[in-house]
Amino acid sequence: MSYKANILQMKISFFLLIIFQFLFSPATDFKTDQMKYPRVRDAYRTHYESIKADLKEKGFTISNIQIFLRAFKKEGILEVWAKSNKDRKFQLIQDYQICETSGKLGPKRKFGDYQVPEGFYHIDRFNPSSAFHLSLGINYPNASDKVLGNKQNPGGDIFIHGNCVTIGCLPITDDKIKKLYILAIEAKNNGQQKIPVHIFPTHLNESGIEWLDDHDSFFNSKMEFWDNLKPAYIHFKENKTLPNIRIKSNGEYFLN
Repeated sequence: MSYKANILQMKISFFLLIIFQFLFSPATDFKTDQMKYPRVRDAYRTHYESIKADLKEKGFTISNIQIFLRAFKKEGILEVWAKSNKDRKFQLIQDYQICETSGKLGPKRKFGDYQVPEGFYHIDRFNPSSAFHLSLGINYPNASDKVLGNKQNPGGDIFIHGNCVTIGCLPITDDKIKKLYILAIEAKNNGQQKIPVHIFPTHLNESGIEWLDDHDSFFNSKMEFWDNLKPAYIHFKENKTLPNIRIKSNGEYFLN
């Protein structure tokens, strides 16, 4: 066999080895990656067994849960809902007090306005080395915010995090973010591609809408925006299933 043929055969063998390793070597899962970080390991060491026991008591197995988060700014509450992979309906499993806030009721529209966003989002980042212990990033600005907010700089870097300081985020203390971070890791590791986060000014039931209407002038006439959030709130309230939310070209939400 010629020298060139030997070189070609070696290249082919090397290429086939790489393909074989890619196809048959065990994949590193998301949880394994997260467990490389000391704060995540500490969270699991401190809370994993109690979380697993609490879920079992509510009829869930931690290895097949999915979660959904709802925040209410006026009440200062972050709700955690869960369901199994095979179910459609969610069940409330926990609520956390939001320990600090900034801005006032109404959506976030620009960088530096101190507002906590309102609308329909999902977790898009896990930060195991956050300046605020642990943090879960929210995909603000979403497509609606980009239309309705400041075109040059609508702001960003909105998180659910530890500690009790904020300029537009949702802080819930270090101890509580450990628990929520574990639930989020487990849900993502179970195959949940997006963890939805719905943020409302208050409960958009009859009494909540009446209260907002009475105070609308104080919040610079946000009633039209809040009315646009109401159908998704009502859908979940009545069905305990996630609404299929879309966004029009003018930034309005609608249910598909």
